[in-house]
This record gives sequence, structure tokens and C-alpha cells, in this order.
Amino acid sequence: MNGPPRGRVLVVAGSDSGGGAGIQADIKAVMALGAYAATAVTALTAQNTLGVHGVLPVPPDFVRLQIDAVLDDIGADAIKTGMLGSAEVVQAVAAALRGRGPIPLVVDPVMVAKGGARLLDDPAVAALRRDLLPLVTLLTPNVPEAEALTGLLITDHAAARRAAQALLDLGASAVLLKGGHLPGPVVQDILATPAGLEVIESERVETRHTHGTGCTLASAVAAGLAQGMTLSDAVRRGTAYVHAAILAAPGFGAGHGPLGHGVTVDPARLAWMPARA
Repeated sequence: MNGPPRGRVLVVAGSDSGGGAGIQADIKAVMALGAYAATAVTALTAQNTLGVHGVLPVPPDFVRLQIDAVLDDIGADAIKTGMLGSAEVVQAVAAALRGRGPIPLVVDPVMVAKGGARLLDDPAVAALRRDLLPLVTLLTPNVPEAEALTGLLITDHAAARRAAQALLDLGASAVLLKGGHLPGPVVQDILATPAGLEVIESERVETRHTHGTGCTLASAVAAGLAQGMTLSDAVRRGTAYVHAAILAAPGFGAGHGPLGHGVTVDPARLAWMPARA
């Protein structure tokens, strides 16, 4: 990054001791794209590329105290949430953000870790739908998360389009339904807004080093919004950044390894990521 950071992003999420996902990935992505990252930590995890070995939640009141401390002093041009963990934390985050003004909010509904550990229970999912979705600028579920939120089975791109629309109907202002779980040589992410659907395509990379891709993408988009980019441009740059970071993965760990977050994205990269309705 050259020069001072442009755009302030407050990240509300859990810590990943392995550094590949969570707060650590969020900070790396935001800083790599030239913005400034502040944090409110919701949980500590004992985690590596093989899975989550333990979770220590942060009390909801202290999560809110972190949010208030950052917003009252440093401020934020965008906010991103990741692992929230419980209904009480979801409610505390929603309460902290209400009345703060029109700050773009990107919500990654982290429900299941890459290794299979459940990170959001049913009451928390209900609280997310009820309390957080009405505040959302962009919701970024993957296919299993979209299925859990809508109750729909998503087995192909047509079903993904229907699910994206259903999530809009639940109250999100916009939805980026990530298509990485669907088969095919090209990954199709669906950006749904009240104006319609936009499909953003990127080449699939066959690799096990994909730990933290969801966290990284949501934070990359939040950085773009904090910098004044349109939603479509922020999503396109974020997708290009994640693709480049996967290609630059350092190869650490015996399981789902981390990305190479230190990459930079040339605007010319966007040319090979067609967007279509």
C-alpha cells in the first residue's frame, strides 16, 4: 500500500489463531486494498488449517463496548461482520449499529467453519434474520449458508438465482451469493439488488488453500465501499483480489491452507471477470 490508508473499515468478527480467516484475514485484506482496519473481536478460536479446536466467546456487552469505542472516536466508512456466534452477540451488534447513520454494512453470515465446525446456532440464525438483515447493505452467503437462511435447496445456478431473490425478500438491501460450492470450471457469484441480478464470473482454481475466502471477500468489498466505490465495482475488485490471493497462497498447513493476502490487484484484472445480467 502506498501512502496513507483511504477508507476506514470496522470489522466485527472472531479471531483465527491460524491467521487464515477471521479478524486476521479481514485486517490483511482491508490493508492490502489500501484501507484502514479497526476491529471488535467477538470470539477467540483455537484454530489451524485442520479445523477449529476450541472457541472462547467474548461477552456481548464487551463486543458492543469495542464497537462503540471505535465508532465514537475513529469512526468508520464501512462495517463488516463475520463470526458472531450467538443470538446475544447478534443482538448486541445490531443494537450498537442502529442509529449510527448510513454506514455501509457488509454481513458475512459465518455459520460453518471450513473444517465443518458449527459457528452459528439456530437462535443466532433467527436473530440474524430478525435484527441484522434490515441493516444490511450487502449479505455475502455461500451456498450452504443461503440454504440455511432461505430453506431452499441450491443445486445449480438457477436455484442460486432464486435463493438470492429470496434473501432480498427477507430484507437485505443486496445479496452476493457466492457460487464456489456449485460445480463447473467457472465460479459464478450472483449479485442481487432491487435493480436486478448480475453474474460475476471468475476462473475456478483447483486447490486446497481456500481457508478464509469468505472472510477475505466480504472485507475486500467493505474496503471498496469505504473508499466510495459502487457496490458492483467493490464486488468485482474484491473477487479479483480473492482470486489473486488464492493463486498466491503460501502453501502452509496440512489442511485447508490460507491465502496469500499480500497480493495487490491491478485494475486491468477486472477485464477478465465478465459481469452479466
